[in-house]
Amino acid sequence: MVKEGSSRRKKVMITVGIVIGLAITLYFILVNCLVSAALVPSFMEKLEAFERITEESYAAQVQTSDIQVNRQLALNATDAWLETAKMYQISVISTDGYRLVAQEFPADEEGHRWVLVLHGYTGWKEEMYPFAYWYHEEGYHVIVPDLRCQGESEGDFIGMGWTDHYDCMLWIAYILEQDQNAEIVIHGQSMGAATALMMTGERELPDNIIAVISDCAYTDAYSMFGEKITEWFSLPAFPLVDSACLALKLRGGYELKDASAIDAVKESQVPTLFIHGEDDAMINVQMTRDLYEAAGCYKELLIVEEAGHAQAQDKEPEIYYETIRKFLEKIK
Repeated sequence: MVKEGSSRRKKVMITVGIVIGLAITLYFILVNCLVSAALVPSFMEKLEAFERITEESYAAQVQTSDIQVNRQLALNATDAWLETAKMYQISVISTDGYRLVAQEFPADEEGHRWVLVLHGYTGWKEEMYPFAYWYHEEGYHVIVPDLRCQGESEGDFIGMGWTDHYDCMLWIAYILEQDQNAEIVIHGQSMGAATALMMTGERELPDNIIAVISDCAYTDAYSMFGEKITEWFSLPAFPLVDSACLALKLRGGYELKDASAIDAVKESQVPTLFIHGEDDAMINVQMTRDLYEAAGCYKELLIVEEAGHAQAQDKEPEIYYETIRKFLEKIK
């Protein structure tokens, strides 16, 4: 009887161990799938959820006629410019071996004004060409990269601004190779804006970077990841986000908690113009207000009413670009 009871307990313990092991395995499969679903574009596109998320994100934008008309006018003007603009594809190799691609638009006249224009999450360089066009008309040499794992640039994971801010220092180095006296503006939108802000927190940042234009940045990738897991997949942020951090550290080599724009701006000495749409449903406008309050640099704030995510330039194009122009004139 004793042996029989002991044998039964062993079987129960083995069964419980197997169940726990399977549960842990399934949990980490789920975590790794979430990481891929959020940070690997090729994996995203295979998911049925990706189309739904894209449609929901578009539906959450402000859909007014003035935004649509201004957007189309900007695209038409940009297309006309691209027909005759001088442009070159350039590339650099990241510190971890990926080929990163950018488009360069040299200024029509010699000068030392440069701008690095950075797109957002799951974006690509071409969508930033309207900004490139405006800066080019202002006399700037323009560099517009595809951030890693997006567009034509290689990579395993979207960097959420962290790996990107190191990558973008390579573009700064490229500019300085061309022009040691370069005066560099970094204009980023969404994740590109967070990337630019993270760059300003680097202690060895060249003095050549004279300004950042931060359009609808988030405070930190950890908060954004947790928010989107709940919003997109109806899953609890805890404990999935912390588990995803561990998986990403093991697979992608970086930690979501490191990707903090708000920590960076506390150390920043680079004059920064913070811009956001009041009705942004993707990144809450409060994040830019928090960034503005935390920033230790010279700073200005522009909140555009009735503009959604990355729509400020289409809602109020004259105010948007004139504010940038005056800001850049002021800091010279």
